[in-house]
Amino acid sequence: MTRSGSIIIVCVLGLVLSLILTAWLTPGGLVLQVTLVKEKKLLLALPLKLKERFTIHYYHSVENSPIWEEHSMDETGKIYIEEERYEKFGAGMGKMPGVGRMVKRGIYEVIEDMHMPVGNFILRVGSSGVDHTIIWRNQQYNLSDTIPHKAVKFSGKNRSMLYQAWRVLKGSP
Repeated sequence: MTRSGSIIIVCVLGLVLSLILTAWLTPGGLVLQVTLVKEKKLLLALPLKLKERFTIHYYHSVENSPIWEEHSMDETGKIYIEEERYEKFGAGMGKMPGVGRMVKRGIYEVIEDMHMPVGNFILRVGSSGVDHTIIWRNQQYNLSDTIPHKAVKFSGKNRSMLYQAWRVLKGSP
């Protein structure tokens, strides 16, 4: 191999490595991870845009009335609760002084504009009938149907562009 051929190969390899390094260091987006706590098994990895919301929907165990909790993430992956919506006050529900504002939407009481940091959190999934369901981009994942009585951890991650590209290549959301 000639000296110029070696130089070309080294330059091409250097370019490829710098592209990979750049993709690894460049933010590629947020991911909501839902993981089984005891088993440490990833159940869902859902990409989110900044301030995009995901919802946890369930039925109150005492009142048997529907509740929606809308969450978002900031650029670091920290989770915030943005809004709660329910039919009526029940055990553990209601206004929290200094957090959001109460409004009425049809038959629902709504606490909106909460933007209260919750960070990573653990949810004990209820049985069928409680129907703990994650709603994301008009898709629904009913955790009560698949893993009742299990603890799951909700956590946010800021992933690199390289990670996001790898997920696309694998065909994962």
